[in-house]
Amino acid sequence: MAINLDKAAQWKADIAKSVDMYNDWFMRFAPRAFRETRMRTTREVKASLHQTGNMASIPTALLRQHPEILPTLRMSTCPPLAVDRLIGLAGASRNLVKSMELGRLPPRMTAVDIVRELAKLIGVVTKMADPDIFTWLEHGRAPTKSEVHRAATIVADRLCGAVANPIIRNAQEKRQLAAIKAWLERRGYKQLAPGRGTKFDAMPPATFSFRMNVPVQLQDGVQHVNIPIDAVIMPKTANRGQFPIFFEAKSAGDFTNTNKRRKEEAVKMGQLRATYGDRVRYNLFLCGYFDSGYLGYEAAEGIDWVWEHRIDDIALIGL
Repeated sequence: MAINLDKAAQWKADIAKSVDMYNDWFMRFAPRAFRETRMRTTREVKASLHQTGNMASIPTALLRQHPEILPTLRMSTCPPLAVDRLIGLAGASRNLVKSMELGRLPPRMTAVDIVRELAKLIGVVTKMADPDIFTWLEHGRAPTKSEVHRAATIVADRLCGAVANPIIRNAQEKRQLAAIKAWLERRGYKQLAPGRGTKFDAMPPATFSFRMNVPVQLQDGVQHVNIPIDAVIMPKTANRGQFPIFFEAKSAGDFTNTNKRRKEEAVKMGQLRATYGDRVRYNLFLCGYFDSGYLGYEAAEGIDWVWEHRIDDIALIGL
């Protein structure tokens, strides 16, 4: 039974209600989510500054041991440096910088090459350290606690500003999954403990799990990869061998971004169907800016959805 994909006459009204719900949440909770992330990031920046002698000295050994501080160093320059700009200015290895942005060093790069490339990065960061933030460097003095805190806050703001959308998206996803959890538990469903080891197609009836990996076969017919599914739910009435119901939690704060990403769900649906056939029931849980273009695209791919502002529609698929 279709939930919303075949009810185009309702889409316009639902889009307006979904946008209102997202905006209400954003105004009340998004600033708090951003603020909490900024406070945590400020503490992390302070720790990084301490390790560099408050930007007075950046030893290569430090970056080898803590490659994850590179984003902090990029945001400590004037102007702040994007990844590609740093690579270009330093003439450094793209592989090294990209790996450091992920918090690690390239496993196949020799120690000699790593030291040489790190020295290039350090040279650029040291030369371009923002004098308006690190005011003590010009005079060669030790900073006060308040100066360090102020500098860390500014750098943290820059870091958070660069990833503001993911911060908001992660907070919204947690809220959406909490809404699904509450809805299911009110109806007698139990969440499987993380790490229990139960496979998605062997879940007991009336259970659910979040961020569960489901293996799919790639086009070559040989390779398999795991794709994460936000919510996997086994109906109360499930028979032995029955497939669970899949949900992806999706939120968006503007219409443009959703239309750029709408193929992601279609690709995932295609991989699931190619591996498991018509047994797959893959749905979206939507809140925010999803226009008729996005909905029509998903409907054409056979992907249905539940609007968060009308969460009880989940029951229409047998839950």
